[in-house]
Amino acid sequence: MEKTYNPEIIEQKYRELWEKGDLFSSNANSSSKDAFSIVLPPPNVTGSLHMGHAFQHTIMDVYTRYNRSKGNQTLWQPGTDHAGIATQMVVERQLSMKNISRHDLGRDKFTEKVWDWKSQSGGTITSQMRRLGASVDWDRERFTMDEPLSEAVRKVFVQLYNEGLIYRGKRLVNWDPVLLTAVSDLEVISKEESGYLWHIKYQVSDSEETLVVATTRPETMLGDSAVAVHPDDKRYQNLVGQSIDLPLSKRKIPIIADDYVDMEFGTGCVKITPAHDFNDYEIGQRHNLEIINVLTDDAKINSNAPQKYQNLDRFEARKTIVADLEKQNLIEKIDPHTLMVPRGDRTNSIIEPYMTDQWFVKVKPLAEPAIEAVKNGSIRFVPENWEKTYFNWMENIEDWCISRQIWWGHRIPAWYDKDGKYYVADTLEEAQIQAGKGVELNQDDDVLDTWFSSALWPFSTLGWPEETPELSRFYPTSVLVTGFDIIFFWVARMIMFGLKFAGDVPFRDIYITGLIKDGNGQKMSKSKGNVLDPIDLIDGIGLEDLLDKRTQGMMQPKLAEKIKKQTQKEFPNGIPSFGTDAIRFTFTALASFGRDIKFDLKRVEGYRNFCNKLWNASRFVLMNLESKNINNDAKFSSQDKWILSRLQQVKIEVQKHLSDYRLDLMSQTLYEFVWHDYCDWYLELSKPLLDNPQTKEGCQLTLIKVLTETLVLLHPIIPFITEEIFEQSQKILSNSQDKLISQPFPEAQDELLDNNAEAEIAWLKDFILGIRKIRGEMNISPGKPLPCFLKNFSSQDKAYIDNNNSILTTIAKLDSISLLSAEDEEDESAIALVGDMKILIPLAGLIDKRAEQERLDKEIEKLVKLKSQFSAKLSNEKFVKGAPEAIVMNEKEKLASTESALKDLEAQLEKISNL
Repeated sequence: MEKTYNPEIIEQKYRELWEKGDLFSSNANSSSKDAFSIVLPPPNVTGSLHMGHAFQHTIMDVYTRYNRSKGNQTLWQPGTDHAGIATQMVVERQLSMKNISRHDLGRDKFTEKVWDWKSQSGGTITSQMRRLGASVDWDRERFTMDEPLSEAVRKVFVQLYNEGLIYRGKRLVNWDPVLLTAVSDLEVISKEESGYLWHIKYQVSDSEETLVVATTRPETMLGDSAVAVHPDDKRYQNLVGQSIDLPLSKRKIPIIADDYVDMEFGTGCVKITPAHDFNDYEIGQRHNLEIINVLTDDAKINSNAPQKYQNLDRFEARKTIVADLEKQNLIEKIDPHTLMVPRGDRTNSIIEPYMTDQWFVKVKPLAEPAIEAVKNGSIRFVPENWEKTYFNWMENIEDWCISRQIWWGHRIPAWYDKDGKYYVADTLEEAQIQAGKGVELNQDDDVLDTWFSSALWPFSTLGWPEETPELSRFYPTSVLVTGFDIIFFWVARMIMFGLKFAGDVPFRDIYITGLIKDGNGQKMSKSKGNVLDPIDLIDGIGLEDLLDKRTQGMMQPKLAEKIKKQTQKEFPNGIPSFGTDAIRFTFTALASFGRDIKFDLKRVEGYRNFCNKLWNASRFVLMNLESKNINNDAKFSSQDKWILSRLQQVKIEVQKHLSDYRLDLMSQTLYEFVWHDYCDWYLELSKPLLDNPQTKEGCQLTLIKVLTETLVLLHPIIPFITEEIFEQSQKILSNSQDKLISQPFPEAQDELLDNNAEAEIAWLKDFILGIRKIRGEMNISPGKPLPCFLKNFSSQDKAYIDNNNSILTTIAKLDSISLLSAEDEEDESAIALVGDMKILIPLAGLIDKRAEQERLDKEIEKLVKLKSQFSAKLSNEKFVKGAPEAIVMNEKEKLASTESALKDLEAQLEKISNL
């Protein structure tokens, strides 16, 4: 083995080797009784790998590699989503640089341009997945616009339409006035922004009385259909049923009573605009109010409003309307107001509730069996608490708008005649049969919501509607790994469509992960300048390149400068290269059941150190093996039996944590075993064992057995380094071409569980640690041989001493071990306890008592000053309230650490003073 662990060389080697060797194929283990399958949530074809992807892909890969090594036939199904709006925007942006619009090209040629872009640039994220070590079956890669998947989409649409579950109608939708399309809730980002609340006087018809209503959108008053009050509000009960004169308009609108109105908020009067507010729309339906749309699709005032305001942009109209109201003394007051503003995630334009003709899925009949599937245990949420979120949404589900007014995507399979009558069919030929010969038909211009095709993903990728061998073998899939933010948009819809069309749930378990945030608990975003790129963590990136990356395309110079300063402070030398395995270990260690997950680069450093330690430990092991001469019948020492017993315990714990989806606990178990039990203790204990002819062969056998099985246990988490170490071990032991990825997952061997050996080595460790503690407290050199005396020992202690004498003298650096009777004097000795047994180290000649007291006094004085500084800072109310929570917590940790160190030094001083 090379002396230094070099992840870059190793990772490139095995990425190519695994893929060329077809080692990710779902055809392997095809005769296995059990199958495991998992679908990759299809990332946008326009996208690149972000931290959330890397986190979830690592989790999926752990389970895929684990099941493969369990001997199960295993499929991790890859693919990408056509991402209708996002992809169309990318290509339109490229065309605009040449002063070409999609309308200049026409639909067919524009679609060709998108396909060209996809073939040239759409593979970014899949190449990055390879960098991360994702062991998907690349031969089965799918794209949501592939013809077999498109066929499935058309079949589902037509069947749902024929069953009355898809219909076309005019309803309120989220409308992006820049993209000129309906968008899903997921594509609407509501942000808190500063605005105003205008209090407007509405004159009661034929009366001097006015009602005051408050609104954040004065322009929508042009479409008001009523003013509502609460039926129990005594202030207005006499007015219910009367009408008001709508300001700036010649219309009269009714005063109605509805429970929706909050009597305590504002004046208790609410303007109702059914065409421009979702809640108002529901009220309008209850009261059969007129629906008056006053906006065009690009958010200008239309012809339904008074002529003065027609063709004005909505915000220009707002200014004009407010000015006109003020002229008529109809503005009572204007208050500053903080409100949630819905903006399109692609355009940042303010989204309008907009009345338009769209295609909808009638969801309630599909939701009922999907709810029951979770209630009866056919599907399990992990963690279980996400069931409540799922039920809450599903039980109050609204019809789903599935049409989008763009060109890239699955075109609606509906054709219109000249009278506007439509015919839904799989093909034009079938629609023509419905319409009759000679009837000219034109296909609907709209495409389907991307989530519609994604809802079919678990079974369409397996060949549905054909009854393929893959469908019968791998459906339902075993587990879905996804985020809580798309439970509604994707998870629920997959369940509904899977039950409806594939005849079963799409997956047995749904593992909902937390959201990766930065080390301060802040959501990663470009505007905050705290985004981390997983590829940069793998390869490293210099400061200048990192600054350019974080401020690229930023239009606000002040924000860019702020982000540069923040980045320079956090990463003065850029980000070092950590390698893929260290990143993957970090992700699994963070995979708790928490909703928010803090990602701290110090953790990555720690796991990079772990990889180094594993590498160096493996070099030590392989250097101490004699090629092909391992004696499989060698006898084991107590030390061998101990580490083998601990290994069995680890296997049991790892299997349990995997079944519980607690990869954080699995990682912790393996980390502690490798770092502490194997490297810190057993490898140290092995040195005297290897020097002893009687224990050498047993130690060699134990070293390689534990290393090999540990590599298999670690492989799902850190596949590259483990594969390389395994290959090096095979060269020494058997010169075989076996690959670690194909090795069976080690099962616990009950016969190797050994409580006696574990008790003995626990005693041995306590003994050695006791000696080391004395050295540390008394400032005695680690290499200085010490005389050791023992008192109050039992017969068991005596047996352990006899069995471990040479190891104790070697590891603990003891000159001698002598047994004292109860009557023997202890003189001036430092004492450690192992159970009831006393370990005595005579200090005469070992330390200068006065010098040691002076040294400790100085150390204590320093810590007292530090404690005072930290305490003063935390007593400053301005600092505690004003500083970020993470900084305050850091100061508290410093104080606690200082207090602990101070306590230890004071205890040491007391011990020395009492000698």
